[in-house]
Amino acid sequence: MVALGTGDARYARAFIEEEHIPFPVLLDEEGDAARAASVRRGGVMQLVGPQTIGGALKATAAGHRQHRTGRRGTQLGATFVIGPGDVVRYEHVDRDVSDHAPIEDVLAAIPSA
Repeated sequence: MVALGTGDARYARAFIEEEHIPFPVLLDEEGDAARAASVRRGGVMQLVGPQTIGGALKATAAGHRQHRTGRRGTQLGATFVIGPGDVVRYEHVDRDVSDHAPIEDVLAAIPSA
């Protein structure tokens, strides 16, 4: 498992430490990976629209918080399960900042070890 971050090394270190991330976090500072995967940047509605406000309230109530963003703060997220090999087993490209892949779907797509 690998995560790609949109911030710089300082943001990645803070995220890894605060969230106790047990896997590598690589940096996509220039957005090359996001562009290659067709992951969009958000506009006003994807960042602070009505859908995102509800999602933010639910996330806060569940104890989650927004970490600081880097210079690409409008970059939307995505989740992919790839491999073994170059097979894309699962793909979820976020529609807005409150839209995330259901963890059950992600785990179901991971091949058994």
